[in-house]
Amino acid sequence: MAGEELAAFRERWKQELTTKTDEQRPVCAPSHSGGSSGQRGSKNRYFEDSKQNLNRACNPSIPEGACTEDEACVAARGEGGKAAAESEDQPEYVAIAHSLLDGRTSPLLERIQEERTRRKRQYNSMTNVCSTSLQQQHPKRKVKKDVKLLDQLIHDLNEVNDIPFFDVELPYELALNIFQYLNCTELGRCAQVSRAWRVLAEDDVLWFKMCTGEGYHQDASVSDSPCWKSTLRDCRNSAKAVCSNWKNRVGSISQLQFELGKVLCDVSSCDNFVLAGYTSGDVRLWDTLHWDSTSSYLKTNSLSANSEPRPYVSHVQVNVTVAAAAYEDGCVDLWSTETGGEPIHHYQSPGRIQALALSPDSPVLGTAAGPDIRLNCADDRGYWRTLCQAQLPKIVESLVLVPGRGQQHPLAALTAGETVYLLDPREEEPRTLHSVYGHPVTCLDASDSHVAFGVKRTDWLMHDGGNKIHVYSLETGKPVACVGSSPGDFTCINLRDAPPHLLVCGNKDRRVRVFDLRAGSSVASLYAHHLGVTSVQADDWKIVSGGGEGLVCVWEMRMGAKLWEMHNRHPVRHVRFNTSTLVTANIPDDKSPRGACITDDDLTAHRRHRGVICHYDFSEDALSQDHVLPICRSDFTESYGYNYNIGLAMPYDRLSGSHPSH
Repeated sequence: MAGEELAAFRERWKQELTTKTDEQRPVCAPSHSGGSSGQRGSKNRYFEDSKQNLNRACNPSIPEGACTEDEACVAARGEGGKAAAESEDQPEYVAIAHSLLDGRTSPLLERIQEERTRRKRQYNSMTNVCSTSLQQQHPKRKVKKDVKLLDQLIHDLNEVNDIPFFDVELPYELALNIFQYLNCTELGRCAQVSRAWRVLAEDDVLWFKMCTGEGYHQDASVSDSPCWKSTLRDCRNSAKAVCSNWKNRVGSISQLQFELGKVLCDVSSCDNFVLAGYTSGDVRLWDTLHWDSTSSYLKTNSLSANSEPRPYVSHVQVNVTVAAAAYEDGCVDLWSTETGGEPIHHYQSPGRIQALALSPDSPVLGTAAGPDIRLNCADDRGYWRTLCQAQLPKIVESLVLVPGRGQQHPLAALTAGETVYLLDPREEEPRTLHSVYGHPVTCLDASDSHVAFGVKRTDWLMHDGGNKIHVYSLETGKPVACVGSSPGDFTCINLRDAPPHLLVCGNKDRRVRVFDLRAGSSVASLYAHHLGVTSVQADDWKIVSGGGEGLVCVWEMRMGAKLWEMHNRHPVRHVRFNTSTLVTANIPDDKSPRGACITDDDLTAHRRHRGVICHYDFSEDALSQDHVLPICRSDFTESYGYNYNIGLAMPYDRLSGSHPSH
């Protein structure tokens, strides 16, 4: 209620009190001690006292000792009126005022108190002139509590009625727009205020935005769930359960097997797809969400299929739409992850493919054969075409496509010797980003806004601060951070999947390091693998690293403690995880070991040497016999020595195999 409305409200009260007093002036004679007359005398005295104080406040010329006509009328009522005034039979609005003065409890007590203080200041400023004149003409005297009931009642009614006006005056859409800035705890508290606020606090639009804002059901709409509040609660409970399973090594493990006689060459994974290439020239695609997928086997092109012996698969890459494989003879095949089968695109390079890169979010493929670079992209109709071709003065060693650029304006980062280039199809020549003579680049990765690479220290520069990691901005082309100073060479970097402003890397000095790019300092340094770190990835609370000795370690980032580890024979060349799954690949360095031929009798040696792909699913809490590790299910009857004929069942080792071999 505004100040003008408050003044008008007081004036109406004064007029009503004056009118009622004038009507009751003829009955100013001493009243009898009857119940009804006593009640009327009490009401009249309340109106007269209120009017008298208001008149004196507004007319300071009246002497304090003077007796007005209304006071004489009140004095003439006698003892009967006084007794009736002190009785419990009071007017209703007086009772309301007393109840408001005695105690007020409300969930909005702080807000009411602030509003009360503001209105008191406004009221004092309005009556400042009248109060000053009263203090100058008359000495300060004690005022009875009942005299302030009128003003106090106005204040209290104003405060009580002003808070619920939020529900009445504001449109529902505007109130909903205000509530969207509250979190779950604040919405729960607001739901306890009133029924109207509860309807607002439990609106599905608010909880849908909160659910998608936390990363759940990104592709859903408001109508997909009858109660998004319950959906968010279930998602949070599931996330807590998955996090606990990660820490306690609870879940299921599947070894993605292939037929005997094939040695694993390269592995790539994205979301629920896992792609593997073998020395036989075969390429296998798994859909971990649909294990009965018909597109598991990918057919090669006719040129590679008819050649004897078939060339090895040197590199594989996969995203959500396409899968790509490069062979030793320079052929490149692309398949659709939805249909599989025959390749949808094929081309031949003049030399062996040194690097193969596939954009994680668009159908853009980059290849490097010697010093030659080639970018291919699918148009709107699905036809693949060559965007650009370039040639560098040195052999390309690594190639990464920048995510988030789309298929219209792709951008590639590549290294050749000690130089880092940026290849943009809109430019005529690759642009040099970084080049220091005598400091070759050892590893490379890129995010949507930055590119990071490790630089090696040479023997003749022993006092240059050690090996470092340089981070450049793709927008400006300027260096953003330089971290490291490690005695060993950096072997792997993960910038694309790391949390914001963080970079995780592995080194030959056996350590996994996490750097804060804003401060340029080290967040964590973990002694991990005694043969050096070969692959690494991190999120906001954990780190997964793989080493040359075949060990996969899971770390808690904040505590710097190892949660658990798993071991296989060969070096870990691929590590990729999301919220609930982990894919690791142990790829042997020797592609032609003893027993690698299908005609050999020593199948045990072949199985040991061909590599393994493991798929961990932490969303399952499996306790049955089928979910015990193969090494713990041996019954001493196997004809081969892969399970080492050990029959153990550890109660704490609940991570096990759940899917059959394919």
